[in-house]
Amino acid sequence: MSTRFRLTMAQLNPTVGDIAGNAEKARIAWEQGRDAGADLVMLPEMFLVGYQTQDLVTKPVFEQDAMAELEVLAAACADGPMLAIGGPLREETRLHNAYFILKGGKIHAITRKFFLPNFNVFDEVRLFKRADMQGPWDAGPLRIGTPICEDAWYPDVPEAMVESGAELLLVPNGSPYFRDKHQLRLNTMISRVVECEVPLVYLNMVGGQDDQVFDGGSFVLNPGGALAVQLPWFEEAVVHVDFTHEGDGWVAQEGARALEPDTLETDYAAMTLALRDYMGKTGFKKALLGLSGGVDSAIVAAIAADALGPENVRCVMLPSEYTSEASLTDAKDAAAALGVTYDIVPIGKVRDAVTDTLAPLFAGLEEGLTEENIQSRIRGLLLMAQSNKFGEMLLTTGNKSEVAVGYATIYGDMAGGYNPIKDLYKTRVFDICRWRNAHHRPWMKAPQGEVIPTAIIDKPPSAELRDDQKDSDSLPEYEVLDGILTMLVDGEASVAECVAAGYDRETVKRVEHLLYISEYKRFQSAPGPRLSMKSFWLDRRYPIVNRYRDDG
Repeated sequence: MSTRFRLTMAQLNPTVGDIAGNAEKARIAWEQGRDAGADLVMLPEMFLVGYQTQDLVTKPVFEQDAMAELEVLAAACADGPMLAIGGPLREETRLHNAYFILKGGKIHAITRKFFLPNFNVFDEVRLFKRADMQGPWDAGPLRIGTPICEDAWYPDVPEAMVESGAELLLVPNGSPYFRDKHQLRLNTMISRVVECEVPLVYLNMVGGQDDQVFDGGSFVLNPGGALAVQLPWFEEAVVHVDFTHEGDGWVAQEGARALEPDTLETDYAAMTLALRDYMGKTGFKKALLGLSGGVDSAIVAAIAADALGPENVRCVMLPSEYTSEASLTDAKDAAAALGVTYDIVPIGKVRDAVTDTLAPLFAGLEEGLTEENIQSRIRGLLLMAQSNKFGEMLLTTGNKSEVAVGYATIYGDMAGGYNPIKDLYKTRVFDICRWRNAHHRPWMKAPQGEVIPTAIIDKPPSAELRDDQKDSDSLPEYEVLDGILTMLVDGEASVAECVAAGYDRETVKRVEHLLYISEYKRFQSAPGPRLSMKSFWLDRRYPIVNRYRDDG
């Protein structure tokens, strides 16, 4: 029996629906494995069709095209190492999330996913059917079990595979990012290794798909739970790992171990990758945004410049009579620091025309929020016109605090195709700005240094829609607001629990009310990357019409 087995781990970025393109990426990885003398090349869960496909995977012609491409891929990879790749499998009336082992031009083995996640962003029970629990497959010198993603989060499937003779566990994943998730993954997989006493390979995909970001961070564990190999986060990587048979079992030889970034960096990397892939996978090459001189638009401009390159980002200042000289200066300085294009489009004449047009209808009525929102909607109109004319995707810039309580104008500053900071509370926006000013990484395409001027970070936030306006005129201070929202949204806490934590009951009730009545705005808002376990959309699905209030 051979005492060596070489595995090529392909931590790659698929595109949902690009079946031929994903197959080509798999074939290239297979060639890299072949040239390196690999016995098996491993790709992530559902890689052939991308993940998550949502209901697209149930379309019959989509399933047929996937299987046809799988056959072509098997033939193309006949002479060389085995290829392991995830994709859909239709068996009569049952659709499975499956993992295929291709060998000698044919399908050598198939594993069907047993545990189907049905929480947070996952709806696999809606899409797939559970199969019977399966054992390992023959890989030549050893037998391998392939529990698919969720199957490895519980002991049942790995234990059944090892009890049936598996000497190595390969876990293909489509595991989306949320803050601090890596340690949870690692600890869970260590538990599987300790229970099963065989090496385990955790291979995760990388890339952005709508609101979800797959962060990579794949790794290899040896019996006992020792880390042998750690792949990087948020970037593609193809790594070859040697397993040798020593004494009673197989052991992975130690390889490179990337260092895990802190959560400010992982959030920033997630937002950057999400925007880059959302743009690239939808065909947009350039982005624009309204640059107000405030902290939210400044950090979105930085993310866009890092994701796309400064030459592909255009920032537009749309001043009114309420725009301060400081905001004009700060916006110009931010654009200059990033090296992006900067234009100024005053809204005064358009606002005068709208005011005159509505004057007969509004005669005798006091000016207020309506007139403030008109300014925001004029800006949305002018930005969308530029997006249409120049083929640039408009980015919107509302943070999670504003999105939560509706402190944004629908069809105004909410207009846009993507919102990179949608799941970032305002207090964390400030932290991210300071982090970006102090750090630069090779994947960032914008310059290093202070790209968000300190003056922007330090000044009191304001929408500048009326004289002397500050956000704190309409909302609690952001430290208080974010603390309450973290409890109500992320923790699903009660009003009583918020009060027990030290927050004023009247303030908590007001925030709760704003949270509920703003649901219709969120329903119409642009998508943005998921950074937490309670992002707005799939993680938190509340009704738009909702009369419930917590009187506790």
